[in-house]
Amino acid sequence: MKKEHILVIRFSALGDVAMAVPVVWALATQYPDIRITVLSRAFARPLFADLAPNVNFMEADLKHEYHGLRGLNALYRRLVAKQFTKIADLHDVIRSEYLRMRFNVGRYRVEHIRKHRKQRRQLINPKKRVRQPLPSSFMSYAEVFARLGYPIDISSFHSIFPQEGGNLNMLPAAIGPKKSFEQWIGIAPFAAHPGKVYPPTLMEQVISQLLQKYPKARIFLFGRGKDENIYFQQWTERYPQCLFVGQHCETMYQELILMSHLDVMLSMDSANMHLASLTGTPVVSIWGATHPMAGFLGYNQKEENIIQTDLDCRPCSIFGNKKCHRGDYACLQNIPLERIVDRITTLINN
Repeated sequence: MKKEHILVIRFSALGDVAMAVPVVWALATQYPDIRITVLSRAFARPLFADLAPNVNFMEADLKHEYHGLRGLNALYRRLVAKQFTKIADLHDVIRSEYLRMRFNVGRYRVEHIRKHRKQRRQLINPKKRVRQPLPSSFMSYAEVFARLGYPIDISSFHSIFPQEGGNLNMLPAAIGPKKSFEQWIGIAPFAAHPGKVYPPTLMEQVISQLLQKYPKARIFLFGRGKDENIYFQQWTERYPQCLFVGQHCETMYQELILMSHLDVMLSMDSANMHLASLTGTPVVSIWGATHPMAGFLGYNQKEENIIQTDLDCRPCSIFGNKKCHRGDYACLQNIPLERIVDRITTLINN
């Protein structure tokens, strides 16, 4: 009998790919006799490379090698050679739809994610809003495998690392070992869209108050981009306890190791929330234009660690990529920085 070999397709973005990790881990551990290959972009390799013995990773360069229709046809031919038996599309975009179509013609068993697009539109409709929580991405992913004949329970996943965390010896000397009297706090203050970013001037005050409470704390600033380069440079100069992680860690895997040793991570509704969640670290998450009801809260994160304001206009966007209807981003501006500091303090003290 031919051994089952499942192809899992999820190309981007990083946060969505990260949310697939607990689900793929559950599938791999609960069905150890099947083979699983995750097809994604190169950045996702650290998330799956050592996840389980029966999980493999396959990189797809969609911008160059597999760009356009000709590229997708070449990718399909490469995939067919792997002799998959079932296809799980966790993305459901034009590229994955085309690959699904080719596999369907070849009479493969194919299932894809249900994105609940109607419920999403109702959640952000300002005239007739339906405030009904949507299924989490984790559950939506798990349902795909259930329809393929593999029901799973994802609740036993804790971290991609052992209980003691990742190997700190793999990190640059600037980070060093964690001393017993130190508190390690991660902060990822930026996101892809303004509707998901707490004002940097207020975030600096959060940093200042945390260091007043914990003068021996170390604050690790996560993120790579123009805003990070500007503000992180300023903050590290003003506060010696702050370290710009991107200037020292060369790979995402190193950042994941560091996250696994944090006492707490403060993040927006962004990829870093999901990455920290995969290391078992508690995350205080700030939400503005978006809302946890859309199903994108980090894995195993608690509702009491969600920081948000109750406004009639929220949520106005599923992904945070729409302009503010009010023009002032009150959903973020009106969040008292003391709420953030108090929540982090509670987690550290516990």
